[in-house]
Parts: sequence; structure tokens; C-alpha cells
Amino acid sequence: MRERFAVLIGLMSFATATMSFESGAKAADARPFYAGKTVTIVVGLPTGGGGDTYARLVQRFLAPRIPGRPTIVVQNLPGAGSLKSVMYLNTTAPADGTAIGTFSSALINEALTAPARVNVDFRSFSWIGNVSEDVRVCYVWGASGVKNWQDMLAPRPKELFMGATAPGTAGTADVAMLQNLFGVKLRQVQGYSGSADKRLAVERREIDGDCGGWTQMPEDWMRDKKVNVVVRLSPTLVAGMDAKVPFGGDLVKTPRDRQLYDFLIAPERLGRLFMVSGKVPADRVAILRTAFDAMVADPTFRAEAERMKLLVTPMKGDEVARRITELYATPPDVIARAKAIVGD
Repeated sequence: MRERFAVLIGLMSFATATMSFESGAKAADARPFYAGKTVTIVVGLPTGGGGDTYARLVQRFLAPRIPGRPTIVVQNLPGAGSLKSVMYLNTTAPADGTAIGTFSSALINEALTAPARVNVDFRSFSWIGNVSEDVRVCYVWGASGVKNWQDMLAPRPKELFMGATAPGTAGTADVAMLQNLFGVKLRQVQGYSGSADKRLAVERREIDGDCGGWTQMPEDWMRDKKVNVVVRLSPTLVAGMDAKVPFGGDLVKTPRDRQLYDFLIAPERLGRLFMVSGKVPADRVAILRTAFDAMVADPTFRAEAERMKLLVTPMKGDEVARRITELYATPPDVIARAKAIVGD
């Protein structure tokens, strides 16, 4: 009798242990992948610029919408017009969904016009989304004597100097477009680390102006009329922007030139992009996309962006992927002309 009782007790203990093991396994399976993880947003641009500002806004608002609520940190990895960060994401960074990249979207065009330098196929990445298009303008310091677009085209007694960073950045491509598509006589001054550095150079009068994101224009520049905005590179009109300033697309002379112009500004319409390696599992890409879409729709996020004077015109990840695929279908003659405009 005692032996039978002992066997029964043993069986009950085994069953209890088995149930506990299975319960623990199920709990582990139910634990979200991102719980306890650190997600790094790799920014291919220097601190203080538009790309960095948007990345730090996303850092603050994305985590609560990801199941498991990971810690999110920002790592700036500038270099080669933000190509360094793209290559890192494509080769060295973890491909498990814990590394998100944001970079100068002008690199997408350069992958087509200068593939020897930008040897990247942007169709191979998984796109999380776009917070906003990059509404860009070109401006000059008021004391330069240039007040409007007509003054930009007119002969001047003094040469106009505009800032430039590295190939692959939007500002450098924009200034090249002023020179080589519109015929503006100016000289690019190389060597600036990013848009924040160029704004300081404008105030120090090292350069006369620049092309940059509207949301990054210092408030006192506009309020005190320290600069004159001479052309809008993007068609979007936003609060505080003078509708009388011409849109570049309306200044080109032929449909062929307009096709070229639209290609050149396509990265600006794609704007503030966020992506992960194409090797990241599809279910984690879906998690990040869902969280991103919820974030950009959240009134609290939009209120904070408005307080920071940041534009929010979001685009879903699958729409970003579709538009990039369309860019890769650009006719070769348009790409050749674009290469002649922006150079190698």
C-alpha cells in the first residue's frame, strides 16, 4: 500500500513539474521580442540638424507603441553624406529589428546618378515610414543685397557664396541645381559638417546663404527679416511661408526640364525616412510599422512636433517602398541629365 502511495505521489509531482515547465515555456513565448531590448536609431547626419532633430523626436514617442516597450537610443554616425550609416545598417548592424536608420534621402538619387560611389540598392531595405517630407527653400542673408529670385539671376558686382557639405546631402544637391539647372552664378564653399554648421556660417558671414529645411530656419531670422527666401524647392506651402516666393518647379521652361526637376526633388518629398535592414524578419518589420503609424497619428506626438516647429506629413512604409521602386524606373536619359546637374 505504501509503495502504491509513493508511486502516486511521484506521478503527481512529475505532472506538477511538467505543467510548471509548460507554463513557463508559454510565458516565455508570450513575452514580446522587444521586452528588455535596446533599439538604436542610427542617424547618418550630425547633431543639431533636421535629421537629428526628427530622430530624437521619434526616440521619445516610438517606444510606448512597440510591444515590450524597449529602450530607444540615438547614435549619430555621419560620414560620406550619411552613406556611412547606410552601409553600417546594411552590413554590420544587428538585423533583428533593434537597429533603425535615418539618413539623407538625397542618397537615394545618388545611388542612381553615381552608383560607383553609392553602391547601394535602396529597394533592398525594409521601410518603416516617413515622418514628414523635407520642405526645403533657398535663402540668402539680407545684407547680401539679394532680395528675391530675380536678384539671384541678375548680374552682381560681388560673387555669391553658398554652403556645401558632402556629396549625397540634400543641401549640396540643391545648390548644384541652382547653378546647373537655373543658371544662378554662385560659388559653393565646401567643408561644412551639416546644416547647423552652415547656419552658423551664414550668421558669421562666411557664406551668403544656403538651401535647407524650412522647419530648421531660426525663428528670429524670419521674424527680424535677417534672410530673404528666394525660391521654394518643394511645392508644399506651410505656415509662415510667403506664397509669393516662387516654386522651383514653376520656373523650369520645358516639360522635359520639369521631369528632371521632379526627379531631383523626389528625395525631398520622401523626406525624413526610417528604415531597417532587409534581413529583419517580416513580423518585426510589421511591429515597427504599426508602432510608427500609431505614433505619427497620435495627437500628443503632433502637438510636440508643432511646439518644436517640425512638420508632420507622414507616409507609410509600403508607400515609401513603392515610391523608391518608381525612382529606380526613371528613364536613363533623365538620370544622365541629373548626373550632369549634381555631378559625381
